Amino acid sequence: MKVLIVNGPNLNLLGKREKSIYGDVSFNDIFNQLKADFPHLDLEYFQSNVEGELINKLQEVGFSYDYILLNAGGYTHTSVALADAVAAINTSVIEVHISNIYAREEFRQKSLLSPYCKAVICGLGLDSYKAALITI
Repeated sequence: MKVLIVNGPNLNLLGKREKSIYGDVSFNDIFNQLKADFPHLDLEYFQSNVEGELINKLQEVGFSYDYILLNAGGYTHTSVALADAVAAINTSVIEVHISNIYAREEFRQKSLLSPYCKAVICGLGLDSYKAALITI
């Protein structure tokens, strides 16, 4: 089963930024652990700080992969274009957030992506990715 994990803006700084919210482990370390924990899955990873690159990647794989785990970062709350891309593809998308977006600032409590995603997992720290993979 082919699964792509897509991380949006500022998630390349995991392990360095706001450690009280996002932890002190890099995503590369988490990704390597996920590959070890889920050897039966063909896991790939893509990260970009650029909205258009995220849309291009969703369109590229959104008709051939089995699942996409999408942590769109701040674009979750602002990008109609990214929501439209999720709505347009056939691949099931699971929205993932490290923090509990519903316990944060009011503007973070609204996801433009959720209506087009199969599920939303948030608030489990970096284990949110693992929880999403367990569900598929």
